[in-house]
Amino acid sequence: MPKSKVLIENASAPAGNNIGLPAEGSQLFKVKGKYYLFNITWPKNGMRTVVIHRADKISGPYEGRLALQDKGVAQGGLIDTPDGKWFSYLFRDRGAVGRIPYLVPVTWKDGWPELGVNGKVPYTLNLPSNKSLIPTIVNSDDFSRNKKDRKLPLVWQWNHNPVNTLWSLSDRKGYLRLTTGRIDTSVINARNTLTQRTIGPVCSATISLDVSNMKDRDNAGFLLLQKKYGWVGVKAENGKKSIVMVKTNADGGQEEQENIPLEEKTIQFKINCDFTDLKDEATFFYSLDGKSWNAIGNKLKMEYTLPHFMGYRFGLFNYATQNTGGYVDFDYFHITDYLAQEN
Repeated sequence: MPKSKVLIENASAPAGNNIGLPAEGSQLFKVKGKYYLFNITWPKNGMRTVVIHRADKISGPYEGRLALQDKGVAQGGLIDTPDGKWFSYLFRDRGAVGRIPYLVPVTWKDGWPELGVNGKVPYTLNLPSNKSLIPTIVNSDDFSRNKKDRKLPLVWQWNHNPVNTLWSLSDRKGYLRLTTGRIDTSVINARNTLTQRTIGPVCSATISLDVSNMKDRDNAGFLLLQKKYGWVGVKAENGKKSIVMVKTNADGGQEEQENIPLEEKTIQFKINCDFTDLKDEATFFYSLDGKSWNAIGNKLKMEYTLPHFMGYRFGLFNYATQNTGGYVDFDYFHITDYLAQEN
């Protein structure tokens, strides 16, 4: 068995002695024959800080320096472009929207990458528009597919490993069908919840949902997913359906905020998210015609929490609390980078 070896005795040292979080998040790069090791550290009463060590051999010896300490932007590494430009791809904690990416310009001096502009992170960069296959990290979806399309673009992620027999884009053409397959106690435990991240500083998303085939005590709808979650949707109970808005309470359980009888088979929901200046507030709406919107329940004060280790995500869900086999059909998911009209 190979022996382990300490390459850097105290990787946090370039950031000082008063360290709260020791060096972590290591990323190693080889550029023009030298090795560059990126780490973050967190001085007490300070901010996330980038520390870089370099060496001629991967085994060392390494010399280090403080590379960036601004706005808490940190944790990442180096990338270069075909035209010879260099950047550092990092992130910043930004309240309930989560960890947002930062592209920081890099110049080289005396064999060291220098991050930022005069040691600071610029808020804007003059870059060409993205023309890659996935131009955005979020996207609207009408769930219409042909044989050449991916079933689900990479902007979508499941909250758990999915049960593939319980979701479909072909059972009803132009719709995402979610079918219940087990009993759950809350939306946070539900399987096959399809999610897409929220974006800042503001965003708004709408869905249309056919609830004709829900079973008694099923719950389906539109979710803002985090430990402190909120959702608007439809509850089937005692042979009737109702529009409900639900959010977590102080004890971590879920609490119904408002309940409105529903006769229609199809309903639209909307969630507005405002992350401006850490406002972190969400408002929930429903519509019976897709034109006139009604606020429902109470606003959700969103909070970033470590148990979920991510910012808020939109989620399409359907879960059973009594009998499995009920299903709902989502017609579309539309997202904007502005707050949609509320009335």
